[in-house]
Amino acid sequence: MAQKNNFQFSIREYRPSDQHMVMSLFRDGILEHVYPAFFRALSHPDHIGIALSISMAGYVLGGSSYFQALLFGSAWAGLIYYCCYDIYEGYMLRRLSTDMADIQANYLENPDNGFWVAEADINGQPKVVGVAAVMGKRGEEEAERFDDWNGGVMGESSEFVQDAGDGSYAEMSHMVVVFPWRRKCLGSQLTRKALDFCKEQGYARLVLDVSSPQTAAVSLYQKFGFVQTASHSNTHANRWFSKLARINVMRMEKFI
Repeated sequence: MAQKNNFQFSIREYRPSDQHMVMSLFRDGILEHVYPAFFRALSHPDHIGIALSISMAGYVLGGSSYFQALLFGSAWAGLIYYCCYDIYEGYMLRRLSTDMADIQANYLENPDNGFWVAEADINGQPKVVGVAAVMGKRGEEEAERFDDWNGGVMGESSEFVQDAGDGSYAEMSHMVVVFPWRRKCLGSQLTRKALDFCKEQGYARLVLDVSSPQTAAVSLYQKFGFVQTASHSNTHANRWFSKLARINVMRMEKFI
């Protein structure tokens, strides 16, 4: 139990009664990355150049119309936003229809997996303010995943992908903390919970995927000793959407 600003929180295993709050938190937590991704993509020099060119075309075609220049430029910005939104929404919907569709069966009833919530005591009322999940994997499954997601392109630290023993490892996902509870060590405690679980299960390492706009998450994982071992731009959205959004997915991992 920890106390911050007269609030208390504890980390415990997921309960079926948490479903509504967890689903809502997960949806909001994923979609909140859309705006950072949008502004990051829009500020890229290539996109700035294209936006200026399109605005100039609108100005000329509209007979020196500033309104049409603004309209053309806004249409380009709208396209970039749609690409970013489609990527994160697509990821969210896939997870909600697969492992998140039945947390009880996919996590709690499988001893290799774990799903936890951070519950805060706010004015005497319990509220879920964070979640984290870990799913056990086999070594050969990860090799296939890298081939499918990353085209065989590994980072400079690709030697981290190999480990001794039977190749078993764990993957952490669904790490979400609601905004008012960030910078209160809650993300660190959820990460520590996942690492402790992996030690108990005998996993050699813990891996995770994080998108490039999630700079705060990357910083958190680096503090725990996670190292980037791969990077790819295959977001499972339309490939042109991925190119326009300029979102990279980084694989990070830590030996335990």
